[in-house]
Amino acid sequence: MSGALLEVAANSVASACAAQDGGAGRVELCAALELGGLTPSHAVIALARERLRIPLYVLIRPRAGDFLYDDPDIEAMRRDIETCAALGCDGVVLGALDAEGHVDVARCRALVDSAGRMGVTFHRAFDLASDPYQALEDVVALGCERILTSGGQASAMEGAPLIRGLLARSAGRLSVMPGAGVHAGNIAALAAATGAGEFHASAKRQLPSGMRYRPRRLADMQAGEWRSDVEQVRALVKALQALA
Repeated sequence: MSGALLEVAANSVASACAAQDGGAGRVELCAALELGGLTPSHAVIALARERLRIPLYVLIRPRAGDFLYDDPDIEAMRRDIETCAALGCDGVVLGALDAEGHVDVARCRALVDSAGRMGVTFHRAFDLASDPYQALEDVVALGCERILTSGGQASAMEGAPLIRGLLARSAGRLSVMPGAGVHAGNIAALAAATGAGEFHASAKRQLPSGMRYRPRRLADMQAGEWRSDVEQVRALVKALQALA
């Protein structure tokens, strides 16, 4: 597979730099991966933009939970998108659904319009859509350049049949990027099963805490940070390169 690209979900500036050093083709910058990802701070976005040479996309998600947003949520998202544009980001990652599981076209249109010339990825809110093929058409109509999806399953490998079907239906109008449970040991099989050309992984590991003073009464607050790992990224990239 010539030209396959790895996008790394990076939860910090250090993770973003590790993704770049490992050979990733793009970073999706976020915070709180343990919650499925939230919008990072202005300062984190700015620092990542200063230090990355590869494309930087920023997750626009104001809170954890579902993707049914009210007007204040949308306004917060719109302002975060404007911040990303002002800082020179390459794109944003967003999505919103209505209560019936359809793409909320009106609210998403307001967000896509705010993105201006930046690229737009529709994130895994897509996996909660009641009709994935209609959702695909809605995302195409919004002008998004890709969908991040696990194929509606817990992992992209489990959802591979739907991902392949979505790619066929898209007919080159956008990219369908598998994500969720993607690692060096399965990315070749995932590529074969889906025909995808872009892949999304966090490639993260938990670092040991550097704290020497560790009160036993608050042990749950003292774990080391999770960070994208250069060697895991390199292994993913190597596996993709072997498909060429």
